[in-house]
Amino acid sequence: MRNGIFHLVTGTAVALALSAAPASAQKKYDTGASDTEIKVGQTAPFSGPASAYATIAKAQAAYVKMVNDQGGVNGRKINLIQYDDAYSPPKTVEQVRKLVESDEVLLTFQLIGTPSNAAVQKYLNVKKVPQLFAATGASKFTDPKNYPWTMGFNPNYQTEGRIYAQYILKNYPNAKIGILYQNDDLGRDYLTGLKAGLGDKAAKMIVAETSYELTDPTIDSQIVQLKSAGADLVFDASTPKFAAQAIKKIADLGWKPVHILDINATSVGAVMKPAGLDNSKDVISVNYGKDPLDPTWKDDGGMKKYFAFMAKYYPEGDKDSSFNTYGYSTTQLLVEVLKRCGDELTRENVMKQATSLKNVQLDLSLPGIVGSTSPTDYRVNKQLQMMRFNGERWELFGPIIEDTAASG
Repeated sequence: MRNGIFHLVTGTAVALALSAAPASAQKKYDTGASDTEIKVGQTAPFSGPASAYATIAKAQAAYVKMVNDQGGVNGRKINLIQYDDAYSPPKTVEQVRKLVESDEVLLTFQLIGTPSNAAVQKYLNVKKVPQLFAATGASKFTDPKNYPWTMGFNPNYQTEGRIYAQYILKNYPNAKIGILYQNDDLGRDYLTGLKAGLGDKAAKMIVAETSYELTDPTIDSQIVQLKSAGADLVFDASTPKFAAQAIKKIADLGWKPVHILDINATSVGAVMKPAGLDNSKDVISVNYGKDPLDPTWKDDGGMKKYFAFMAKYYPEGDKDSSFNTYGYSTTQLLVEVLKRCGDELTRENVMKQATSLKNVQLDLSLPGIVGSTSPTDYRVNKQLQMMRFNGERWELFGPIIEDTAASG
Protein backbone atom coordinates (compact mmCIF):
# COMPACT_ATOMS: atom_id res chain seq x y z
CA MET A 1 0.00 0.00 0.00
CA ARG A 2 2.76 2.38 0.98
CA ASN A 3 4.79 1.59 -2.17
CA GLY A 4 1.67 1.92 -4.30
CA ILE A 5 1.07 5.45 -3.05
CA PHE A 6 4.67 6.45 -3.69
CA HIS A 7 4.46 5.11 -7.26
CA LEU A 8 1.57 7.47 -7.93
CA VAL A 9 3.46 10.66 -7.13
CA THR A 10 6.23 12.44 -8.96
CA GLY A 11 9.84 12.46 -7.90
CA THR A 12 9.54 16.05 -6.71
CA ALA A 13 6.52 15.22 -4.61
CA VAL A 14 8.40 12.27 -3.15
CA ALA A 15 11.27 14.55 -2.20
CA LEU A 16 8.88 17.00 -0.56
CA ALA A 17 7.11 14.20 1.30
CA LEU A 18 10.38 12.77 2.55
CA SER A 19 11.64 16.17 3.67
CA ALA A 20 8.44 16.67 5.66
CA ALA A 21 8.48 13.15 7.14
CA PRO A 22 10.73 13.84 10.14
CA ALA A 23 8.44 16.64 11.33
CA SER A 24 5.28 14.56 11.03
CA ALA A 25 7.00 11.55 12.62
CA GLN A 26 7.69 13.53 15.76
CA LYS A 27 4.15 13.00 17.00
CA LYS A 28 2.46 9.63 17.18
CA TYR A 29 -0.82 8.97 18.94
CA ASP A 30 -3.03 6.04 19.82
CA THR A 31 -6.66 6.31 20.87
CA GLY A 32 -6.91 8.56 23.91
CA ALA A 33 -4.08 10.95 23.08
CA SER A 34 -3.87 14.13 21.03
CA ASP A 35 -1.98 17.40 20.82
CA THR A 36 -3.96 18.70 23.78
CA GLU A 37 -5.12 15.74 25.89
CA ILE A 38 -4.16 12.39 27.43
CA LYS A 39 -7.15 10.31 28.53
CA VAL A 40 -6.52 8.09 31.55
CA GLY A 41 -9.13 5.78 33.07
CA GLN A 42 -9.57 4.49 36.60
CA THR A 43 -12.00 2.56 38.76
CA ALA A 44 -11.94 2.93 42.54
CA PRO A 45 -14.11 1.88 45.51
CA PHE A 46 -15.80 5.18 46.26
CA SER A 47 -18.40 3.02 48.01
CA GLY A 48 -18.58 -0.55 49.33
CA PRO A 49 -16.47 -2.65 51.73
CA ALA A 50 -13.13 -1.14 50.68
CA SER A 51 -14.26 2.50 50.52
CA ALA A 52 -11.41 3.48 52.85
CA TYR A 53 -9.31 3.40 49.67
CA ALA A 54 -11.47 6.07 47.99
CA THR A 55 -9.22 8.82 49.29
CA ILE A 56 -6.38 7.40 47.17
CA ALA A 57 -8.34 8.15 44.00
CA LYS A 58 -9.33 11.58 45.30
CA ALA A 59 -5.66 12.42 45.99
CA GLN A 60 -4.77 11.21 42.49
CA ALA A 61 -7.42 13.41 40.90
CA ALA A 62 -6.10 16.35 42.93
CA TYR A 63 -2.53 15.65 41.78
CA VAL A 64 -3.68 15.57 38.16
CA LYS A 65 -5.38 18.94 38.67
CA MET A 66 -2.11 20.33 40.03
CA VAL A 67 -0.18 19.03 37.01
CA ASN A 68 -2.78 20.44 34.62
CA ASP A 69 -2.67 23.81 36.37
CA GLN A 70 1.09 23.80 35.81
CA GLY A 71 0.65 23.27 32.07
CA GLY A 72 0.10 19.53 31.89
CA VAL A 73 2.54 16.93 30.55
CA ASN A 74 4.55 18.15 27.56
CA GLY A 75 1.80 20.68 26.91
CA ARG A 76 -1.07 18.18 27.16
CA LYS A 77 -3.69 18.08 29.90
CA ILE A 78 -4.42 14.77 31.61
CA ASN A 79 -8.10 13.89 31.50
CA LEU A 80 -8.50 11.45 34.42
CA ILE A 81 -11.86 9.66 34.13
CA GLN A 82 -12.86 7.92 37.36
CA TYR A 83 -15.74 5.53 38.07
CA ASP A 84 -16.94 3.86 41.25
CA ASP A 85 -16.79 0.06 41.14
CA ALA A 86 -17.60 -0.44 44.86
CA TYR A 87 -14.79 -3.04 44.99
CA SER A 88 -17.13 -5.37 43.07
CA PRO A 89 -15.43 -7.27 40.21
CA PRO A 90 -18.53 -7.40 37.98
CA LYS A 91 -18.88 -3.64 38.37
CA THR A 92 -15.19 -3.21 37.54
CA VAL A 93 -15.68 -5.15 34.31
CA GLU A 94 -18.61 -2.94 33.34
CA GLN A 95 -16.79 0.31 34.13
CA VAL A 96 -13.49 -0.67 32.50
CA ARG A 97 -15.28 -1.66 29.30
CA LYS A 98 -16.90 1.76 29.35
CA LEU A 99 -13.51 3.44 29.82
CA VAL A 100 -11.97 1.54 26.92
CA GLU A 101 -14.84 1.34 24.45
CA SER A 102 -16.85 4.50 25.14
CA ASP A 103 -14.43 6.96 26.75
CA GLU A 104 -11.56 5.59 24.64
CA VAL A 105 -8.78 6.09 27.19
CA LEU A 106 -5.13 5.66 26.27
CA LEU A 107 -4.52 3.59 29.38
CA THR A 108 -5.97 2.56 32.71
CA PHE A 109 -4.15 3.71 35.82
CA GLN A 110 -4.21 2.45 39.39
CA LEU A 111 -7.34 0.34 39.22
CA ILE A 112 -7.79 -0.29 42.93
CA GLY A 113 -7.99 -3.77 44.43
CA THR A 114 -6.78 -7.27 43.70
CA PRO A 115 -10.17 -8.80 42.76
CA SER A 116 -11.05 -5.76 40.66
CA ASN A 117 -7.81 -5.91 38.69
CA ALA A 118 -8.09 -9.68 38.26
CA ALA A 119 -11.54 -9.28 36.72
CA VAL A 120 -10.29 -7.11 33.84
CA GLN A 121 -6.71 -8.30 33.35
CA LYS A 122 -7.39 -10.65 30.42
CA TYR A 123 -9.71 -8.14 28.74
CA LEU A 124 -7.15 -5.31 28.89
CA ASN A 125 -4.37 -7.57 27.62
CA VAL A 126 -6.47 -8.78 24.69
CA LYS A 127 -7.27 -5.15 23.89
CA LYS A 128 -3.59 -4.19 24.42
CA VAL A 129 -4.55 -1.37 26.76
CA PRO A 130 -2.02 -0.68 29.54
CA GLN A 131 -3.19 -1.74 32.99
CA LEU A 132 -0.63 0.60 34.48
CA PHE A 133 0.52 0.59 38.12
CA ALA A 134 -2.41 -1.53 39.27
CA ALA A 135 -3.10 -0.93 42.96
CA THR A 136 -2.33 -4.47 44.03
CA GLY A 137 0.72 -6.55 44.82
CA ALA A 138 -0.65 -9.92 43.73
CA SER A 139 1.99 -11.80 41.76
CA LYS A 140 -0.23 -12.20 38.68
CA PHE A 141 0.10 -8.45 38.08
CA THR A 142 3.88 -8.61 37.63
CA ASP A 143 3.90 -11.40 35.06
CA PRO A 144 5.18 -9.91 31.77
CA LYS A 145 5.35 -13.29 30.04
CA ASN A 146 1.61 -13.94 30.33
CA TYR A 147 0.29 -10.40 30.82
CA PRO A 148 2.61 -7.93 29.06
CA TRP A 149 0.10 -5.04 29.31
CA THR A 150 -0.35 -5.33 33.10
CA MET A 151 1.99 -3.74 35.63
CA GLY A 152 1.36 -3.60 39.37
CA PHE A 153 2.67 -0.83 41.60
CA ASN A 154 2.49 -2.26 45.10
CA PRO A 155 5.27 -4.42 46.51
CA ASN A 156 4.65 -8.00 45.45
CA TYR A 157 2.63 -9.73 48.17
CA GLN A 158 4.69 -12.89 47.97
CA THR A 159 7.86 -10.82 48.36
CA GLU A 160 6.35 -9.08 51.38
CA GLY A 161 5.32 -12.43 52.85
CA ARG A 162 8.86 -13.78 52.47
CA ILE A 163 10.24 -10.71 54.23
CA TYR A 164 7.87 -11.23 57.17
CA ALA A 165 8.99 -14.86 57.34
CA GLN A 166 12.63 -13.74 57.56
CA TYR A 167 11.72 -11.37 60.37
CA ILE A 168 9.76 -14.06 62.26
CA LEU A 169 12.52 -16.68 61.95
CA LYS A 170 15.11 -14.23 63.24
CA ASN A 171 13.11 -12.68 66.08
CA TYR A 172 10.42 -15.24 66.97
CA PRO A 173 11.87 -18.64 65.96
CA ASN A 174 9.55 -20.53 68.32
CA ALA A 175 6.38 -18.61 67.43
CA LYS A 176 3.03 -20.33 67.14
CA ILE A 177 1.60 -18.57 64.11
CA GLY A 178 -2.10 -17.95 63.50
CA ILE A 179 -2.95 -16.66 60.04
CA LEU A 180 -5.90 -14.48 59.07
CA TYR A 181 -6.24 -13.84 55.35
CA GLN A 182 -8.67 -12.39 52.82
CA ASN A 183 -9.96 -15.22 50.64
CA ASP A 184 -8.75 -13.90 47.29
CA ASP A 185 -5.50 -13.43 45.38
CA LEU A 186 -4.31 -10.85 47.93
CA GLY A 187 -4.64 -13.15 50.93
CA ARG A 188 -3.47 -16.30 49.16
CA ASP A 189 -0.34 -14.60 47.78
CA TYR A 190 0.66 -13.48 51.27
CA LEU A 191 0.10 -17.01 52.52
CA THR A 192 2.25 -18.43 49.73
CA GLY A 193 5.07 -15.97 50.43
CA LEU A 194 5.02 -16.51 54.20
CA LYS A 195 5.08 -20.30 53.89
CA ALA A 196 7.84 -20.20 51.29
CA GLY A 197 9.89 -17.96 53.57
CA LEU A 198 9.36 -20.21 56.59
CA GLY A 199 10.37 -23.21 54.50
CA ASP A 200 10.33 -26.58 56.25
CA LYS A 201 9.49 -24.87 59.55
CA ALA A 202 6.09 -23.70 58.28
CA ALA A 203 4.22 -26.88 59.14
CA LYS A 204 5.41 -26.82 62.75
CA MET A 205 5.11 -23.05 63.36
CA ILE A 206 1.67 -22.43 61.79
CA VAL A 207 -0.96 -23.62 64.25
CA ALA A 208 -4.07 -22.20 62.56
CA GLU A 209 -5.26 -20.60 59.32
CA THR A 210 -8.59 -18.87 58.84
CA SER A 211 -9.97 -16.77 56.01
CA TYR A 212 -12.82 -14.31 55.51
CA GLU A 213 -14.87 -13.08 52.58
CA LEU A 214 -15.18 -9.42 51.64
CA THR A 215 -18.91 -9.73 52.25
CA ASP A 216 -18.49 -10.92 55.85
CA PRO A 217 -19.86 -8.37 58.34
CA THR A 218 -17.23 -9.17 61.00
CA ILE A 219 -14.24 -11.43 61.60
CA ASP A 220 -14.75 -11.86 65.34
CA SER A 221 -15.18 -15.64 65.09
CA GLN A 222 -11.96 -15.97 63.06
CA ILE A 223 -9.97 -14.08 65.71
CA VAL A 224 -11.44 -16.25 68.47
CA GLN A 225 -10.45 -19.32 66.45
CA LEU A 226 -6.81 -18.18 66.22
CA LYS A 227 -6.65 -17.47 69.95
CA SER A 228 -8.20 -20.84 70.75
CA ALA A 229 -5.55 -22.56 68.63
CA GLY A 230 -2.86 -21.19 70.95
CA ALA A 231 -1.31 -18.75 68.49
CA ASP A 232 1.09 -16.20 69.99
CA LEU A 233 1.84 -14.46 66.68
CA VAL A 234 -0.88 -13.31 64.27
CA PHE A 235 -0.08 -12.81 60.61
CA ASP A 236 -2.87 -10.61 59.31
CA ALA A 237 -3.23 -10.37 55.50
CA SER A 238 -6.30 -8.18 55.19
CA THR A 239 -7.72 -4.87 53.99
CA PRO A 240 -8.45 -1.81 56.20
CA LYS A 241 -11.97 -2.53 57.44
CA PHE A 242 -11.08 -6.06 58.55
CA ALA A 243 -7.64 -5.13 59.88
CA ALA A 244 -9.28 -2.58 62.20
CA GLN A 245 -11.77 -5.23 63.32
CA ALA A 246 -8.95 -7.71 64.00
CA ILE A 247 -6.93 -5.26 66.10
CA LYS A 248 -10.00 -4.30 68.13
CA LYS A 249 -11.18 -7.88 68.70
CA ILE A 250 -7.70 -8.99 69.80
CA ALA A 251 -7.73 -6.16 72.35
CA ASP A 252 -11.28 -6.99 73.49
CA LEU A 253 -10.16 -10.56 74.19
CA GLY A 254 -7.28 -9.31 76.32
CA TRP A 255 -5.01 -11.27 74.01
CA LYS A 256 -1.41 -10.08 73.47
CA PRO A 257 0.03 -11.84 70.42
CA VAL A 258 2.72 -10.37 68.18
CA HIS A 259 0.61 -8.83 65.41
CA ILE A 260 2.08 -8.53 61.90
CA LEU A 261 -0.13 -6.61 59.48
CA ASP A 262 0.27 -6.32 55.70
CA ILE A 263 1.19 -2.99 54.12
CA ASN A 264 -2.27 -2.49 52.57
CA ALA A 265 -3.84 -1.94 55.99
CA THR A 266 -1.41 0.41 57.70
CA SER A 267 -3.34 3.68 57.44
CA VAL A 268 -3.48 5.39 60.83
CA GLY A 269 -6.71 7.17 59.94
CA ALA A 270 -8.50 4.22 58.32
CA VAL A 271 -7.22 1.38 60.52
CA MET A 272 -5.40 2.36 63.71
CA LYS A 273 -7.77 5.11 64.84
CA PRO A 274 -10.97 3.08 64.27
CA ALA A 275 -9.36 0.12 66.06
CA GLY A 276 -8.12 2.35 68.88
CA LEU A 277 -4.61 3.83 68.95
CA ASP A 278 -3.78 2.07 72.24
CA ASN A 279 -5.07 -1.23 70.86
CA SER A 280 -2.88 -0.79 67.79
CA LYS A 281 0.36 -0.25 69.70
CA ASP A 282 3.21 -2.60 68.70
CA VAL A 283 1.57 -3.81 65.48
CA ILE A 284 4.36 -4.54 62.97
CA SER A 285 4.43 -4.00 59.20
CA VAL A 286 6.69 -2.71 56.41
CA ASN A 287 6.95 0.44 54.32
CA TYR A 288 8.78 1.98 51.38
CA GLY A 289 7.52 5.56 51.72
CA LYS A 290 7.80 8.43 54.18
CA ASP A 291 5.14 8.71 56.88
CA PRO A 292 3.73 12.26 57.24
CA LEU A 293 3.34 11.67 60.98
CA ASP A 294 7.04 10.88 61.42
CA PRO A 295 8.94 13.98 62.65
CA THR A 296 12.02 12.61 60.87
CA TRP A 297 10.66 14.15 57.67
CA LYS A 298 9.67 17.52 59.17
CA ASP A 299 12.21 19.42 57.07
CA ASP A 300 12.32 16.99 54.15
CA GLY A 301 11.94 18.65 50.75
CA GLY A 302 9.68 15.95 49.32
CA MET A 303 7.41 16.02 52.36
CA LYS A 304 7.16 19.81 52.19
CA LYS A 305 6.02 19.52 48.56
CA TYR A 306 3.42 16.93 49.58
CA PHE A 307 2.03 19.08 52.42
CA ALA A 308 1.85 22.11 50.11
CA PHE A 309 -0.02 19.98 47.55
CA MET A 310 -2.51 18.74 50.15
CA ALA A 311 -3.12 22.25 51.50
CA LYS A 312 -3.90 23.66 48.05
CA TYR A 313 -5.41 20.79 46.06
CA TYR A 314 -6.92 18.40 48.60
CA PRO A 315 -7.50 20.42 51.78
CA GLU A 316 -10.43 18.24 52.85
CA GLY A 317 -8.19 15.15 52.75
CA ASP A 318 -6.24 13.79 55.72
CA LYS A 319 -2.68 14.99 55.11
CA ASP A 320 -1.40 12.40 57.60
CA SER A 321 -2.97 9.45 55.76
CA SER A 322 -0.64 6.92 54.14
CA PHE A 323 -3.37 6.40 51.52
CA ASN A 324 -2.98 10.02 50.42
CA THR A 325 0.82 9.82 50.28
CA TYR A 326 0.31 6.68 48.18
CA GLY A 327 -2.03 8.55 45.83
CA TYR A 328 0.53 11.34 45.51
CA SER A 329 3.43 8.97 44.77
CA THR A 330 1.62 6.79 42.24
CA THR A 331 0.45 9.80 40.25
CA GLN A 332 3.92 11.32 40.36
CA LEU A 333 5.20 8.11 38.76
CA LEU A 334 2.44 8.15 36.13
CA VAL A 335 3.41 11.70 35.18
CA GLU A 336 7.06 10.65 34.95
CA VAL A 337 6.18 7.86 32.51
CA LEU A 338 3.99 10.16 30.40
CA LYS A 339 6.78 12.75 30.28
CA ARG A 340 9.20 10.10 29.03
CA CYS A 341 6.76 9.20 26.27
CA GLY A 342 7.35 12.62 24.74
CA ASP A 343 5.27 13.04 21.58
CA GLU A 344 4.94 9.28 21.04
CA LEU A 345 1.79 8.71 23.07
CA THR A 346 1.06 5.16 22.00
CA ARG A 347 0.04 2.32 24.26
CA GLU A 348 3.16 0.42 23.27
CA ASN A 349 5.42 3.33 24.19
CA VAL A 350 3.66 3.80 27.53
CA MET A 351 4.59 0.22 28.42
CA LYS A 352 8.09 0.64 27.00
CA GLN A 353 8.77 3.65 29.22
CA ALA A 354 7.13 2.08 32.28
CA THR A 355 9.25 -1.05 31.93
CA SER A 356 12.57 0.73 31.59
CA LEU A 357 12.69 2.79 34.79
CA LYS A 358 16.08 3.06 36.45
CA ASN A 359 16.54 4.15 40.08
CA VAL A 360 13.54 6.50 40.12
CA GLN A 361 13.38 8.40 43.41
CA LEU A 362 9.95 9.82 44.20
CA ASP A 363 9.32 12.73 46.57
CA LEU A 364 8.04 10.41 49.28
CA SER A 365 10.25 7.34 48.79
CA LEU A 366 12.34 6.39 51.80
CA PRO A 367 16.02 7.35 51.41
CA GLY A 368 17.81 4.56 49.59
CA ILE A 369 14.62 3.12 48.11
CA VAL A 370 14.32 3.51 44.34
CA GLY A 371 12.05 2.16 41.64
CA SER A 372 13.55 0.15 38.80
CA THR A 373 11.86 -2.01 36.18
CA SER A 374 12.80 -3.99 33.09
CA PRO A 375 10.94 -5.80 30.31
CA THR A 376 11.39 -9.03 32.30
CA ASP A 377 10.78 -7.62 35.81
CA TYR A 378 7.68 -5.45 36.15
CA ARG A 379 8.01 -5.00 39.94
CA VAL A 380 8.34 -1.28 40.73
CA ASN A 381 8.93 -1.71 44.46
CA LYS A 382 11.25 -4.48 45.57
CA GLN A 383 12.73 -2.79 48.67
CA LEU A 384 11.05 -2.56 52.08
CA GLN A 385 11.86 -1.54 55.65
CA MET A 386 10.23 -2.89 58.83
CA MET A 387 8.15 -0.56 60.98
CA ARG A 388 6.26 -0.69 64.30
CA PHE A 389 3.26 1.36 65.48
CA ASN A 390 4.04 3.21 68.72
CA GLY A 391 0.48 4.19 69.62
CA GLU A 392 0.63 7.44 67.66
CA ARG A 393 2.57 6.76 64.49
CA TRP A 394 4.72 4.22 62.70
CA GLU A 395 8.44 4.02 63.50
CA LEU A 396 10.91 2.49 61.06
CA PHE A 397 13.51 0.02 62.30
CA GLY A 398 16.13 -2.27 60.84
CA PRO A 399 17.82 -2.13 57.42
CA ILE A 400 16.24 -1.78 53.98
CA ILE A 401 15.49 -5.28 52.73
CA GLU A 402 15.59 -5.93 48.99
CA ASP A 403 14.00 -8.93 47.34
CA THR A 404 16.32 -10.22 44.65
CA ALA A 405 14.27 -13.30 43.82
CA ALA A 406 12.86 -13.77 40.35
CA SER A 407 9.81 -11.71 39.44
CA GLY A 408 6.55 -13.19 40.70
